[in-house]
Amino acid sequence: MTTKPHYLKIIRLWLAWAIILVAYQAIVQARFSLERPDTVLNWTANETKRTSHKNQPYLLEPFLNSHVAWDSEYYLSIAVGGYADPAMRAIPADYTWEAPRLCGPNESGPCYSMNYAFFPFYPLATRVLSFPLKVLGLTPIATATLSGVCVSLLGALMAALALYDFTRQELGDSGGWRAAFYLLIFPSAFFLAQIYTEGLFIGLTFGALAMLRRRQWILAALLAVCATWTRAAGGLLVIPFLFTWLAEMQGLSAADESSWLKNFREGLEWHFSWKMIGRLLLALSPVWAYLVWRVALGGPFGIVEERFFSRGLLAVGQSIEAWGQAVFSLFGENPQTRVYYSLEFAAILFALFACIRTWGRYPAISLFGIAVILFSLSSGVAQGMHRYILAAPSVFIVLGRWGEKEVFDRAWSVASILLMGLLAALFTFDFWTG
Repeated sequence: MTTKPHYLKIIRLWLAWAIILVAYQAIVQARFSLERPDTVLNWTANETKRTSHKNQPYLLEPFLNSHVAWDSEYYLSIAVGGYADPAMRAIPADYTWEAPRLCGPNESGPCYSMNYAFFPFYPLATRVLSFPLKVLGLTPIATATLSGVCVSLLGALMAALALYDFTRQELGDSGGWRAAFYLLIFPSAFFLAQIYTEGLFIGLTFGALAMLRRRQWILAALLAVCATWTRAAGGLLVIPFLFTWLAEMQGLSAADESSWLKNFREGLEWHFSWKMIGRLLLALSPVWAYLVWRVALGGPFGIVEERFFSRGLLAVGQSIEAWGQAVFSLFGENPQTRVYYSLEFAAILFALFACIRTWGRYPAISLFGIAVILFSLSSGVAQGMHRYILAAPSVFIVLGRWGEKEVFDRAWSVASILLMGLLAALFTFDFWTG
């Protein structure tokens, strides 16, 4: 006897989760305040004073302000005023941290808005949804804020449904339900309801992976393109796409993908056809999407990302130095820093462990998760990993497996929700959470 799929149940859970999280952040903001500044990292104190945002209008709009912090201003600026928004700060082409300065009205050389360090699809989706929301009569920034939160929440719903879809065959309906639930209560899952790309990105990414397992190539490719235009890590979807294409070339179904490497060694017959050539082009869609973005915005992106934000694609040497310093900070005198990096390293180690554990059943998904983790680790700075690993489905697949034990289910739920509450409260007051 088959059970009824839990899609509607997940939608109801997501709706309750969204209402509770939005209400929680409003209550936190109204009930207490935190002592400023935040000294968790050596640079956060200067960014978390009471007057730190006086010249940043996108962070000062009162409406849904608890969902706006840090990078949120760039997404809102792009959505409202475009990449060249005159209200946004800009840096000269020769900017360095040794001699930092912003472009003034009499700047003679080229200037680049800080907006260029961010990918376009999330602010584009925010702008599109803003049009029907204008009937509410809010200010342009408030309208964009409401729209951006809605986009993030809808992305979270897509991610939960997709995760359930590609785990229920192994874990059953109850196991798929648990995986979706653990996604929504993960400590860093509060980012899925903020003006950040996490919600939309994992929605598109998990959706692409779910469609890939169903062999819905065109829809999977479309979602992968949008994911790539949301965050650079979306380009890594080419790995599971090519893995799946090679498995299909051997006539393997999604359930048999794990035997791909064995069959490759044994020289199984390959099934070439024009259809498979067309699917190869679809499998490479993340690459095409990345190249289009690179031609359109890649130049300014590199300048702002590297010179102002000190980040880069595959900045291995810089990343090793940064994470080495993070290890030493675990033994430093600042308890806030110790807690922060303990969470970061715990997230990294568990995510890698989860990807290894799911290799036998989900090799393509596991490969993607490992690639996302290593790619994020090599960005040049030691921060944010507990939210970057949200894009690794293996984390929630393993939790879904372990959650079959009632004691683990209850214990993990309590620990995860308490941590999420802590991090959400910090974000609400613009304190650093990664």
